Amino acid sequence: MISFSMNGLKTAALSVLIITGAATGSSAESNRISIQQFGTLHSLGIGQNGQANRLNIIQRGQGNLSVQMQDGRRNGTTIDQTGRWNSAATSQNGRLNTTVVGQQGRGHSAATAQAGSNNILGVAQFGQNNNANVAQQGRNNAVGVIQAGNGNTANTRQYGRGNIVVIVQD
Repeated sequence: MISFSMNGLKTAALSVLIITGAATGSSAESNRISIQQFGTLHSLGIGQNGQANRLNIIQRGQGNLSVQMQDGRRNGTTIDQTGRWNSAATSQNGRLNTTVVGQQGRGHSAATAQAGSNNILGVAQFGQNNNANVAQQGRNNAVGVIQAGNGNTANTRQYGRGNIVVIVQD
């Protein structure tokens, strides 16, 4: 027997409205969204505008939150959450930007924003209660954050062209 809570139904209805609005907007052309949810109490919010943007979300476990916004051309975002009470919020504006966030464990938080073109941003979190806040703007920049263990915090901002930041915390 499948049972739904009122909050779950509200979240599902809001998600459908957001997805429908993003996918059928007059300025959206050939954008794609893929969502897979396994477990309970997951939430998501999505907005996409522009052309040929791709968004993939996989949530497994309990109570994971994913909020994504993409605007521009040929941007790609992948969020893969496994565990409990993880949150990922990403924003991309521009063209040919890529964001990947992987979270395994519980209580992780990743907030990312990038603008410009040809930027790559990746966050991998393992363990518990790790936090990453990443922003970059410009062209041909790359950021990689790997957090293993518990209670790590990473904050980075970069602007310009051709910059690379790699943060590893254990």
